[in-house]
Amino acid sequence: MTLLKRMAGSEGVSSTTLILATAVFVALFSNAGFFADAARIFGASANSTLFIGTLFFFITSIFVLVLSAVGHRKLVKPVLIAFLMISSVLAYFISQYGTVFDYRMIANVFETDTAEARDLFSPKLLFYVATLGIAPSLLVYLVRLKQPDWKTETIARLKLAGGAAAMLAAIQIGFGGHYAAMMRDHGDLVGKVNPTYALYSAAKLAVRSAPTAVAHAHEQFGLDAKTPVGDPQRELVIMVVGETARADHWSLNGYEHDTNPRLAREDIINFPDFWSCATSTAMSVPCMFSRLGRAHFDSARASGEDNALDLLSRAGVSVLWRDNNSSSKGVADRVAYEDFKTPENNPVCDEGECRDEGMLHGLQGYIDKQKGDVLIVLHQMGNHGPAYYKRYPRAFERFTPACKTNDLGACSREEIANAYDNAILYTDYFLSKVIELLKRNDAGFETAMLYVADHGESLGEYGVYLHGMPYALAPDAQKHIPAVMWLGSNIKGDFQLDAIEKRRQQRWSHDNVFATLLGLFEIDSAAYDRRMELIEHNQTETAGVSTQAPAGGHAPRGHL
Repeated sequence: MTLLKRMAGSEGVSSTTLILATAVFVALFSNAGFFADAARIFGASANSTLFIGTLFFFITSIFVLVLSAVGHRKLVKPVLIAFLMISSVLAYFISQYGTVFDYRMIANVFETDTAEARDLFSPKLLFYVATLGIAPSLLVYLVRLKQPDWKTETIARLKLAGGAAAMLAAIQIGFGGHYAAMMRDHGDLVGKVNPTYALYSAAKLAVRSAPTAVAHAHEQFGLDAKTPVGDPQRELVIMVVGETARADHWSLNGYEHDTNPRLAREDIINFPDFWSCATSTAMSVPCMFSRLGRAHFDSARASGEDNALDLLSRAGVSVLWRDNNSSSKGVADRVAYEDFKTPENNPVCDEGECRDEGMLHGLQGYIDKQKGDVLIVLHQMGNHGPAYYKRYPRAFERFTPACKTNDLGACSREEIANAYDNAILYTDYFLSKVIELLKRNDAGFETAMLYVADHGESLGEYGVYLHGMPYALAPDAQKHIPAVMWLGSNIKGDFQLDAIEKRRQQRWSHDNVFATLLGLFEIDSAAYDRRMELIEHNQTETAGVSTQAPAGGHAPRGHL
């Protein structure tokens, strides 16, 4: 109270004092998750404890330099209040979920819709914001700042920044080796420095997203694409884009919970070694439909050129995208798109959630109206967290006890996994209903289903939850995903079924989706590399089809 009265009283404080106090506060309290991880990683030896102590002075000095550079005169209070509020929100996600806010995660934040944001809200988040953001911000607002002349303030600011720079230099001299090792071996820890890493990532995203001086026309490719002439059989393919599913929680891959009882009864081709292009929906969904592959994928480039849906549509395939997630992330911008996130279109909604099953409503009528080949893409809500318990109807709560809150820190690992597994059980049911629909159309079409998840999910391993970590640092749980195919009786003759068992055991990825979709429709085009398909066509089915990788694409392979 004495400090509060002094700061709010007639004598006031200097801006340098306020900057230093804010930097110390954020370093000490809003970086609890960072220091907890550092202690876990480096242990409790005397040398490690001393090194961890230097981390406090290191990040405080970084904060001082940043705030001194941008917080001048009338900007001091707004800058410090923004710094406190941003760091309070980030502190919650870093501490509770182990989130690393790289530029891809920042992009994912901007892609989040209202429903997803609502699931992330919790009383604990409010507590973090109130104690680490609102309370100190109110103090900053109330404090009376001294108003020295420009020269005096500049000298004081330079002294503060100089002291911070000297501290960084001293730390580098004494512990340079430790910091180099940390940067090399524990880059994810650096990504949890709050909020500077997130601010850096936001700036990086802004630079990457900034429009160029010259507007480029949308690039088309595969202009030669066509379906087989005189083919008496039409194709009907349903692709299900799964959400937040990890391969090791599918019983088809040996998981102890029976999460795939219905699919196990079908003639499924399961791909147990399948990997995502990225760890977030915003990146993975465009990537899986792109010809670029993960090694060459760039969001700006992918959005500026055709994807698999564009090429198929141009070849005469009727393409429909139905979405029960946030959006198609630009993939379906040039084909028919229907939003099934609200009861206006989705008839299967309960407890405030519209179910994936509702996307099947009216599909038969749509199919009956089409004259040629048909591709339907169904984008699931799937296992989107952290409110896994909302992702399935109560009838699918087989695995108990299940976590019934979006505050995962309030649940045990078992409860979290049970809720997550119940959502997979509902996906298993949904996919079985997709197969039922295809079976009803098998007499008039060559039918097939392809299911591929967009990315996986961390469920508390190593203190990490959800997804979106930088790919190089992300655990396999966020990248190793389930993928299955189902083939109708008429289409099976197009493929080398005797080679499927060996082929399905290979390592595959989102890189192989583009060619697989084109192959299912027997597209003839230089853009189609049949060696990238998940299952091989008979040679008679692919006569004349290119075996050269498309320009700017990837070498033929069945792995990342």
